[in-house]
Amino acid sequence: MRVLVVGGGGREHALVWKIAQSPLVDRIWCAPGNAGIAELAECVPMADTEIMRLRRFARENRIDLTVVGPEAPLVQGIVDAFSTAGLKVFGPVQQAAKIEGSKVFAKQLMQRHSIPTAEFRTFTTPDRAKAYLEMLGQRQDGPVPIVVKADGLAGGKAVIVCDDLEEAAEAVERIMVRKDYGEAGRQIVIESCLEGEEASMIALTDGQTIAVMPSSQDHKPVGDGDTGPNTGGMGAYSPAPVIDDRLATQIEREILVQTVHALNREEKPYHGVLYAGIMVTDDGPKVLEFNCRMGDPETQPLLMRLNSDIVPILLATMDGELEETDIEWDPRPTLCVVMASEGYPIEYKTGYPIEGLDEAAQMEDVMVFHAGTKIDEDTGRLVTAGGRVLGVTARGDTIEGARRRAYEAVEKIDFEGAHWRTDIGSKAINRLSDAEEG
Repeated sequence: MRVLVVGGGGREHALVWKIAQSPLVDRIWCAPGNAGIAELAECVPMADTEIMRLRRFARENRIDLTVVGPEAPLVQGIVDAFSTAGLKVFGPVQQAAKIEGSKVFAKQLMQRHSIPTAEFRTFTTPDRAKAYLEMLGQRQDGPVPIVVKADGLAGGKAVIVCDDLEEAAEAVERIMVRKDYGEAGRQIVIESCLEGEEASMIALTDGQTIAVMPSSQDHKPVGDGDTGPNTGGMGAYSPAPVIDDRLATQIEREILVQTVHALNREEKPYHGVLYAGIMVTDDGPKVLEFNCRMGDPETQPLLMRLNSDIVPILLATMDGELEETDIEWDPRPTLCVVMASEGYPIEYKTGYPIEGLDEAAQMEDVMVFHAGTKIDEDTGRLVTAGGRVLGVTARGDTIEGARRRAYEAVEKIDFEGAHWRTDIGSKAINRLSDAEEG
């Protein structure tokens, strides 16, 4: 088979890495790829949103399977465009991808079909949003903290948790008036802030059958202790102890299955990856967000646990044969630490040489996935080329063991301004320790 992977981050490196292990695959391309992906696939200098160019490339190169990593091309309709040209492509169609492309659509879908989520209101003008906040201020039971979200895609950064209504009004100003997140802020969602512990539940679905992956937990804030602005994700691990078997079954039954059924009833049949960001509250699991693709960086630890050949799984998901497909997972935990550029996610510089990757790669049960890297044309050296640079991922017999190995690998790698969270996995380790003591 000839495979094209669309995207160029850590998630796509993990996908290429796993696809390259399949005996069914003869050749892989990736658009646009990165320096790590280039060791496994031929990189194509096209942006992931250049849909017509990508389609033409796929037709000219007789691509048998296209796997779309990022959300932007899915939301823009890449699956529809490829399918109408007779090309096999993995991912949901544009109407179904709205579940990530529009937070307003996702919240209203959940409301219509009684899928548990936070209470919310949606707004198309800043004046009405601010008037609503003023009304909340007059109520003694007004929700604080409160969350303000841009409707459209913003790389996970346009979700602002506000400690008071003044901060919420400033968030409305940033999103809708100053347009800090561009057209993503034409509509907003204002919702109550759910309290609890967050985890990710990701499933494959062919529209009828759902195959739920092991749980994982992302770390969005840039700093230790979940401090600082939100990022695309600073690390992840799998499994997440906050999701036990009982809770996983409940999430599958009450959230994932119900969402697929809801989309079917609304004539938006869903095929591909359905990602549910879950807050585990005292009142049960509730949806924070839906994504129409694999998470980044959750994909890195998850695919490191996948024992099965990924290609037949992808094909079965597209062909409606997921029920007949066996998927095996390694029981050992995995953990990913993201090494980022100084200043990320606000302003950062790139072009710094990266050292120590060979030494880290020699470690057992360690894989370094590239996210923002390239080869400098003048020097031929590997340099930084993005905010999130590397996803250092390790496997261990326990989460603590995976964590220790990942951080040992991180210490072997160096580039100017490198920073990372030092507490990835701490919540899991503390929870397991408390359970043992209890």
